[in-house]
Amino acid sequence: MAKDYYQILGVKRDASPEEIKKAYYKLAHKYHPDKEGGDEKKFKEINEAYQVLSDKEKRAQYDRFGRVFEGGPGAAEPGFDFQWAWGRPGMDFESIFGGDFGDLGEMMEEMFNFGTLRRRKDLKKGKNIEIDIEIPLAECLKGREKVVTLYKYIICSRCQGTGAEPGTKISECFSCRGTGEVQQIKKTFFGSFTQYTICPECGGEGAHPEKPCNVCRAEGRVKGQEDIKIWIPAGVDTNQVIKIEGKGEAGKRGGKPGDLYVRIFVKKHPIFQRKGDDLYISVPISFSQAALGDEIEIPTLEGAKLLLKVPAGTESGKILRISGKGIPHFSGYGRGNLYVELIVKTPKRLTKRQKELLEKLKEEGV
Repeated sequence: MAKDYYQILGVKRDASPEEIKKAYYKLAHKYHPDKEGGDEKKFKEINEAYQVLSDKEKRAQYDRFGRVFEGGPGAAEPGFDFQWAWGRPGMDFESIFGGDFGDLGEMMEEMFNFGTLRRRKDLKKGKNIEIDIEIPLAECLKGREKVVTLYKYIICSRCQGTGAEPGTKISECFSCRGTGEVQQIKKTFFGSFTQYTICPECGGEGAHPEKPCNVCRAEGRVKGQEDIKIWIPAGVDTNQVIKIEGKGEAGKRGGKPGDLYVRIFVKKHPIFQRKGDDLYISVPISFSQAALGDEIEIPTLEGAKLLLKVPAGTESGKILRISGKGIPHFSGYGRGNLYVELIVKTPKRLTKRQKELLEKLKEEGV
């Protein structure tokens, strides 16, 4: 008689993949052979049921025919190794043992010690620093250098970053023999596991000075001020970030320094409005200039004046383009454009002569 995999896992036939997974891990935890009160036969049966119901194709075959055909694409996997499965890529101990099983997920992470070696390599590296710099819009026209003063970890001038008193040696750590990590063996209900942890004697560095530096106390760095030159390229815009390698905090005992990240903020201009690399400006003109046409002076972001020809019959709100008078392109050559919006002014106070002239224009139908 075919096995009822749904009954074995204690789920309904319409159970979701998440419900099947949760039921499986709960039963696997309960009946694992290495655990006191475990049942190897029951444990294998649970694994067999899960291998079928957790696979979309296998489950479809099982629901239709009551079994999974051997050798086909949906064939069950005999001899499933539970201990091997824990190490499969994608297995997440926290999702498996967290929640319903309290802190067991954290224990598994600690037991297998994932990432310890990677973390140890970064112990001496200095931290990155992030700062903001505000610049006027006009400074976007040309690249320029700015100097900022930062209070941060800098290399100790006495030991030059080694952490040792000048003239003394740096010795290999006796506890870890220079590896920066020590071995521990832990026993759990899954068996015994070998774990590598950061050496408590040297803090994972593998060496320590025979005589610590009197100034930095073996850190190789101290708090201090440093003036840093920052090149701000032309065309930079708000929220752009400039990375300066090696100008973050100094690393411990000659470790790699962090990086400096500078976020740019461009101040708003009282006259010009920036949109991308284009500039926009509104310029008032008189009624006669709009009607007859004229040549007017307009300001530029550089501070110089430009002559602009106003066509006869210009309506209020008309926009004229001046090529190449915008912001330089940040990642290429050339510049954006300057767009000039002409606003026809309506005079609020008229002289007697002006009123007479306008009355005549009115009579002419203008």
